[in-house]
Amino acid sequence: MAGLLQGLGPVVDANTRLVVLGSFPGVASLAAQQYYGHPRNHFWPILGALWQADLMPLPYAQRLEAIRARGLGLWDVYARCEREGSLDSAIESAEFNDLASLKTQAPQLQAIAHNGGESARAIKHTQSLGWAVHRLPSTSPANASWSFERKLAAWRAVFEQHGVA
Repeated sequence: MAGLLQGLGPVVDANTRLVVLGSFPGVASLAAQQYYGHPRNHFWPILGALWQADLMPLPYAQRLEAIRARGLGLWDVYARCEREGSLDSAIESAEFNDLASLKTQAPQLQAIAHNGGESARAIKHTQSLGWAVHRLPSTSPANASWSFERKLAAWRAVFEQHGVA
């Protein structure tokens, strides 16, 4: 088993209205120190389709500026864990992020959207924090049972509800 891996920090600001919570960054994301860094992950293409903007060619810092400008934030449920590879099913010894800190980091926050099933395992915890909570289909390439169009429709509904579409 690999040693304890450290996740990425939150991408939020005072204008964040919706935070997408993943589980924990995969190998490609950790190596790049970027959320959704695997080239086959549908996260950035879904945002591009929602916002009618091709985000993929932009440098990562500009993609983060674009999401902040729309009121979207990013973080993960887990701060640290042990895991071989990138599959959520391999996560062990996970330690939670201080999600309650979002109350001060993102005072306009309306909702949390869990990106996939492993993230949604924390749904009781996130519901206890007082925001609306949604479960979205995973954007991971491992979630091949959902087509891009079906994922996009689910994500669009939540983003529109919270004014970040």
